[in-house]
Amino acid sequence: MKLPNRIFFTGAPGSRWSGISQDLEKNPEMNISDRNTNKEYNHPAYQGHRGAYFGFKWREMEWEARLDSDYLDSAWSENHDTKIIKCHDWCYMLDEIKEKFPKDWILMTYRPDHDCYAWWFEVGGFNISYPNYQSYKSNAQMLASIIEQNAMMLEWVHKNNYTWQPYTRKWVLDNFGHDAEFDESLYSHNLVCLIKGT
Repeated sequence: MKLPNRIFFTGAPGSRWSGISQDLEKNPEMNISDRNTNKEYNHPAYQGHRGAYFGFKWREMEWEARLDSDYLDSAWSENHDTKIIKCHDWCYMLDEIKEKFPKDWILMTYRPDHDCYAWWFEVGGFNISYPNYQSYKSNAQMLASIIEQNAMMLEWVHKNNYTWQPYTRKWVLDNFGHDAEFDESLYSHNLVCLIKGT
């Protein structure tokens, strides 16, 4: 199965998108050269965070949400195979991504607002050391951002007549040609929408 150079992946904070990205990165065709010990958050009970995270400049993430191919690729030490480019803020830039990177894929995951909010705090909240969530400033602002980002994805999928599907091992096998082993019950409240490039 031919995978693209890049997959632009977005989900609201607490959507378990980091776990999904790590499931997908078990595929040997994925480029994980963005990982190192300075780019991770370890949690004793959960998967934590691995690799490069992008965001609007004022969010003070490690990498800026800049739609420049050379800049995006520079977050990886090697330039081969498929890179999953994670950014909460891609949800505001979906039309632009689709137009500027027509051969690449867009992946979104949706989880209900209050599930996201509760999960984000369960895995560390503002004590998460990587990536940097301090720009969200307060609990109320975090919840408002989750609601807004989920709404942006739902509206864009509806507007373009795309479809949401449950996140399962079969979905990964059908779309990525790889049988990733993970506990499907962890994602019982998640939906995914994948737009493949032309």
